[in-house]
Amino acid sequence: MKAYAAECFGTFWLVLGGCGSAVLAAAFPGVGIGLTGVSLAFGLTVVTMAYAIGHVSGCHLNPAVSIGLWAGGRFEAGKLLPYIVAQVLGAVIAGGVLYLIASGKAGFNVTAGFASNGYGEHSPGKYSMFAALLTEVVMTMMFLIIIMGSTDKRAPQGFAPLAIGLGLTLIHLISIPVTNTSVNPARSTGVAVFVGDWALMQLWAFWVAPIIGAVLGAFAYRAFGESER
Repeated sequence: MKAYAAECFGTFWLVLGGCGSAVLAAAFPGVGIGLTGVSLAFGLTVVTMAYAIGHVSGCHLNPAVSIGLWAGGRFEAGKLLPYIVAQVLGAVIAGGVLYLIASGKAGFNVTAGFASNGYGEHSPGKYSMFAALLTEVVMTMMFLIIIMGSTDKRAPQGFAPLAIGLGLTLIHLISIPVTNTSVNPARSTGVAVFVGDWALMQLWAFWVAPIIGAVLGAFAYRAFGESER
């Protein structure tokens, strides 16, 4: 139960910190943090939580990561569903807190996007569904390779949180224009439920593509990265 609670709190922080930076600070007049700042915010949430709860739950904070680690032989199948439920719960709670904060400003309109992920008309750069799906698959695949490689016993110890956090930052720098960057079904769900409408209609893509990418990344690392037994 401690591990599940840690995953809930950790995912809460990821969504509040990452999506909160996008909703509240990205375009703030005069001093907005922009795409770069939002990318860094997502990376920092992972770094801080990896050091805070990594020793409790492994700090997955992401259903795709949990599934990928299971596919890579690093996680028990029996813990998958509770981890995913805890992650989604934390994300939705964070979305609710962010909604309450954001709605305190006159003129707030959740239909503007609320940091939701999308493709086509709802992609920041108006990218197609195919482009969005390919981006999410490839980015999540690379994320799993980074995670599995940096947490390998042969890797330099103590630096995994930095590698993973910087990896997520880079992923956001690349893909925010395409999908607003998911690589995390819980993160997508946490804000989509408050937008409803198109965000929920397109949510399937941000579950399917990251999970496929995570499994591919796990298989890839097992093929070339793991030492022979």
